[in-house]
Amino acid sequence: MENKDWIKSFQEEVEAPFAGWDFARLTATGRMQDAPLGWNYVNIVKKNMQGIRSMLEMGTGGGELFSTLAPFPQETYATEGYEPNVAVAKANLEPLGVRVFPVDGEEILPFEDQSLDLIINRHEAYLPSEMKRLLKLGGTFVTQQVGGQDNLDLNRLLGAPIPPDYLHWNLAYAVNELEEVGLTIMEQREEMSFSRFYDIGAIVYYLKAIEWQIRDFTVEKYADALLDLHQKIEAVGYIDIPTHRFLLIAQQKS
Repeated sequence: MENKDWIKSFQEEVEAPFAGWDFARLTATGRMQDAPLGWNYVNIVKKNMQGIRSMLEMGTGGGELFSTLAPFPQETYATEGYEPNVAVAKANLEPLGVRVFPVDGEEILPFEDQSLDLIINRHEAYLPSEMKRLLKLGGTFVTQQVGGQDNLDLNRLLGAPIPPDYLHWNLAYAVNELEEVGLTIMEQREEMSFSRFYDIGAIVYYLKAIEWQIRDFTVEKYADALLDLHQKIEAVGYIDIPTHRFLLIAQQKS
């Protein structure tokens, strides 16, 4: 296949529909698979939902994961900072009794002081001072975060710059921030795992979604590197890209 034909096939992945935070195009077909972590975020959240009256999910995307946690407490909210996702989240969550607010994770959130029993956050930015302000006495903050070493092999393999903004972001840094505002750490875990990709088109689609990973990414600019990576995948059948995750559970003790 000539280069121009490869570029065209890559471009089809860039133009494929993507809504909310739904990777079914890759995961439902097995083109991308995440290795399991040593903890299960959903089970941890469900355990902390027992007996509460109010909760918030930060950065709900399209509400795809959050909707699976229903039934919800009497007062349940979700925030989302990416404007195209807000309508998707409302369609998925409002019929379940969840109020959705278009708010970025690093902003002051539109809730009263000490108004929430539980705040959950999967891969969304947050302000430690806001977690402290919003949690009731005895309230809990559960977050799974993407660490600063995540997916860097994609940058290296494609010859792209390493984004410097989040290299510091790891478990120790996050623990220190939460303790500084007065929250008590109840559990902390950190792992390097991997995502497995079975074709180069899946990587193109993925990079389109996580646009912060390679900020100048276009098929045309990285066509030669994409072809080289395609050949590596074809030789083995897949490629594993290291991922970085950590889990924190903190409580409002005073």
